[in-house]
Amino acid sequence: MRRLTSLSLLVGTSVMLSMSACHKDGGGLFGKKKQASSATGWNYNDQKMGGFSVAKNVNQQTGPGLVFVQGGTFAMGATEQDVMGDWNNIPRRITVSSFYIDESEVANVHYREYLYWLGRVYGESFPAVYRNALPDTLVWRSELAYNEPLVEYYFRHPAYNDYPVVGVTWKQATDYCKWRSNRVNEKLLMDKGLLSKADVTSQSDDNTFDTKSYTAGLYEGTPGKMSKSTKDQFKNPDGTPRNAAFEDGIMLPNYRLPTEAEWEYAALGYIGQNPGPSKKEGKHGEELIMNKQVYSWGTNTSGLRDIRRGTMQGQFLANFKRGSGDNMGVAGGLNDRASIPGPIRSFYPNTFGIYNMSGNVAEWVLDVYRPLTPIDGDDFNYFRGNKFQTVYQNENKEFEKDSLGHLKMRDVTDEESANRLNYQKGDVINYLDGDSLSQVEYGYGITSLVNDKSHVVKGGSWNDRAYWLSPGTRRFMQEDMATNTVGFRCAMDRVGSPEGNKFKTGNLFKKQRQKR
Repeated sequence: MRRLTSLSLLVGTSVMLSMSACHKDGGGLFGKKKQASSATGWNYNDQKMGGFSVAKNVNQQTGPGLVFVQGGTFAMGATEQDVMGDWNNIPRRITVSSFYIDESEVANVHYREYLYWLGRVYGESFPAVYRNALPDTLVWRSELAYNEPLVEYYFRHPAYNDYPVVGVTWKQATDYCKWRSNRVNEKLLMDKGLLSKADVTSQSDDNTFDTKSYTAGLYEGTPGKMSKSTKDQFKNPDGTPRNAAFEDGIMLPNYRLPTEAEWEYAALGYIGQNPGPSKKEGKHGEELIMNKQVYSWGTNTSGLRDIRRGTMQGQFLANFKRGSGDNMGVAGGLNDRASIPGPIRSFYPNTFGIYNMSGNVAEWVLDVYRPLTPIDGDDFNYFRGNKFQTVYQNENKEFEKDSLGHLKMRDVTDEESANRLNYQKGDVINYLDGDSLSQVEYGYGITSLVNDKSHVVKGGSWNDRAYWLSPGTRRFMQEDMATNTVGFRCAMDRVGSPEGNKFKTGNLFKKQRQKR
């Protein structure tokens, strides 16, 4: 096993460098002919001049299953009257950076692919890894209902391949996101010829591809044809081949659960109310911030689509429960045509092109639940749940892998954070709500059902009334619990231009002529 003795080789695993999203050269580091530093004049990717490797400006490609969500400012929180009396979604204006989110919920077939990989790689040496990832199919069971066919068939029968996976805990959902990140990045490296495709069936135990382990030099994979080529970009200063780093722009950021703010912003799809930027630089749409719409598919505050031609009049645009005992309507005139969750790309997508942000299944998000977070969180990229980590180093200052091949991480201590200006503790889950500063205590199981393992659930489900379909509503559940109404979808950070790959960052103007 190879080990590192220098933290510099892990650049990019803790801090993601934002790659410029300019057109071609875009006025970036490289001109059409020169590949030299504008600061020092030394050449990049030149072994005779130190071998400092710099990739050409590249745009972030869209990962499998994702759609781009252009960020912006919106009013997060309640739309309708708080009929539950929880007072846990107070409207508040915040800004969300651009990001990516799954077009649809994670389906049974996607999750079975994950289980197949776990069984193939860890089945003999660590069978508990596979068992712990299994969804709980007993969530369909009820004391006063005949749901045994769903217990037996919903997850595994091919008729339900494209139906959203349920019975998955928050912890299982986050583990799936990590697995998906590694599989996507592994394939990107294989497609570029930096890893051999022969590794696909040879991985096992602690020698499985993990993005962070790979960038730290701890993954013992077979180099591909590109690694053996004469390209200076993938060579160390001494001429020996090196692994790709995030600075090369090949690998993608991690898949993860969306934050509550991201999920709600994506669900509202306000881009449909704003003309947006044109392809000509400098021409932008109006800065419209309209009243909160009720449901995710709306293009106006009433939540209705354009029905002038009558094509959608009377049709259900989401999968939900219309009233007590009415999950699908009457035979011959079914309203939403789904008694349980429907296929992940059924029902009406919103203006970002995202399916089932209202109805079908409710979804886990990344946040730890607190009842008053809308008034004590940041107004930029709001999120509660930070427990900062850094790379683990042994007594010899070497990085290590765990038994499953993942790079070992450790929690940041309060001592390490004490002298910082931006945070003073490593675990800030309870910051301003549950700590000594807030003078708030959550006596879980005594005075409250809220603790640090309570995570937010967003969106209504097939078995919920219309109230829960509004993106501003929020509920919570313990991270080790699951139901037949909750699934999940993944998200990913966006690096580069917040307007997408066709646009530059910032307002650009012609250089003024200097008077002499």
